[in-house]
Amino acid sequence: MLRALALTFALVAGNSAEAQCGGPSLLDRLTAEERAALDSRVSQMPFAQGLLWQAERGVEVVTLVGTMHIHDPRLDAIMARVEPMLDEVGLLLLEVTPAEEAQLQGAVAADPSLMFLTEGPTLPEMLDEETWQTVAEAARIRGIPPVMAAKFRPWFLMLSLSMPACAAEHMMAGREGLDFMLSDAAEARSLGMRALEPWDTLFTLFGEATMEEQLDFLRVGVLEPALQEEMFVAMIEGYFTGDVGQVWELGRVSLDFIPGMEGGVGLALFEEMEEQLLNARNRAWIPVIEAAAAEHGQVMVAAGAAHLPGDEGVLALLEARGWTITPLS
Repeated sequence: MLRALALTFALVAGNSAEAQCGGPSLLDRLTAEERAALDSRVSQMPFAQGLLWQAERGVEVVTLVGTMHIHDPRLDAIMARVEPMLDEVGLLLLEVTPAEEAQLQGAVAADPSLMFLTEGPTLPEMLDEETWQTVAEAARIRGIPPVMAAKFRPWFLMLSLSMPACAAEHMMAGREGLDFMLSDAAEARSLGMRALEPWDTLFTLFGEATMEEQLDFLRVGVLEPALQEEMFVAMIEGYFTGDVGQVWELGRVSLDFIPGMEGGVGLALFEEMEEQLLNARNRAWIPVIEAAAAEHGQVMVAAGAAHLPGDEGVLALLEARGWTITPLS
């Protein structure tokens, strides 16, 4: 779903600034003590390591693939491992299928208020001048004119700006992440696909937040460019080593480097976004996955890797309902 929203953002924004993803990782900023604390938290997280899993209950089998929504050449190796598994399943479950993606883009075109502030004050009027200038510059380097960014709903702009300019450039150039590589492979096989959630899920979840809460999300989401790129590098490298639990916990650590987020303010906002973006959606997906497995016997679930680990991750939720979880590393 985040990928579909990013595509919608790309269609609105046009061309992004030229950028390259690379350089130091956020892990390089951590002291030995901070790294030990991070490792300790990750060690207590269920299913923190691994991208490929199998869940079994009776005769039903679910293959779970932790995906990355953006392009990287190293995805080809994972795709070579996973694609043959499509021949063994009766259905592919994704965060969003081409049908839902089309619905989303059509809905935004028909109702701009889903994405834009169509009445009332704009973002420069609701944010202090320093914060707005930071937001405006972050938008500009992603190809979004500040005059347009000023009218974005804060939560939607937060999601758009959470993607470094280099990643947005890949997406707008049509270079896809693993979930849509699998979608293409399923279409080539005439394999059925089903969405894990309705196309408007994130609109509904964030639409329930107050405007002040949305502005707080935006403030947290606008990291200084160097920090954002370091976080992005850590995410990419952590994904390809299967350290998905570490990647998510690094999101908490990054708050320590954001001015004004002291006193637990940033952590509270992070946990609220974690509930909205991950936990609530994970819980809603379990009945969908179980119904598909009951119908088809063997299915594949391909969703963002961050949805897999943790006490409220998809793997732990399935295990709690009697599924036996096995890594396919």
